Amino acid sequence: MATAVLARSDTERLGKGRHFDNFFFSGMALLILATVFVGFARTYFLAGVFRAPLPSVIIHIHGAVFASWILLLIAQISLVSAGRVDIHRRLGLVGFGLASLMIVMGILAASNSLARGFAPPGSDLDPKTFYAIPIGDMLIFSTLVFFAFRARFNPSAHKRLILIATIALMDAPTGRPPFVVITGRPHLDSIFCWLFLLLLAGYDLWSTRKVHRATIWAGAFLVIAQQLRVPLGSTGAWHALATWVQTLARSAH
Repeated sequence: MATAVLARSDTERLGKGRHFDNFFFSGMALLILATVFVGFARTYFLAGVFRAPLPSVIIHIHGAVFASWILLLIAQISLVSAGRVDIHRRLGLVGFGLASLMIVMGILAASNSLARGFAPPGSDLDPKTFYAIPIGDMLIFSTLVFFAFRARFNPSAHKRLILIATIALMDAPTGRPPFVVITGRPHLDSIFCWLFLLLLAGYDLWSTRKVHRATIWAGAFLVIAQQLRVPLGSTGAWHALATWVQTLARSAH
């Protein structure tokens, strides 16, 4: 009798945990979507999306793929909330394919910007040093997505790794107005990534009384890797690589 009561209590607690998880991760996905929209509203979404005056076709494709990933994240969380884990898993294969495409397009878009000599106004970074930031983001994203794929049968770790991988992409929208007005410098946009991480860690503490192991290591990896991008981009070796990429990218036009 006591065993049955305890088993029922555990089941009820797990059910409530899943309910809170669905609510929290759905909210985080919508917050990310809102952040992306606000960051790119003036130059992309409100400018007509594919009709927006972007500098190249590569940037257009990159923007479309990036937006697709955010929408897929929301769809995947909604499927889990609706109990359609079967569809979620099948669509997950598409998601990992899309992640691979994002990495390729991210590198191409960064190289295209380097070829045009682009660096965010007010960043105090030259284009070759700045090139380390988007390339670093792709390295962080690809690493976290790889471990998320490995943890796909561990739901609690999997969804946290996917969320943190997506948070790693928030440098792009938060490096633009109105967010840059808060930080003062475009390359300080990592602060917003840390706020997302704090929300996740806070939820872990509230829901399970401890921070999930995936949140700890993936969050630490994200923060440390982000801080290494500019120092790495300032080295002579990186500038030599960036010069080679810049020459190659310009010759391709």
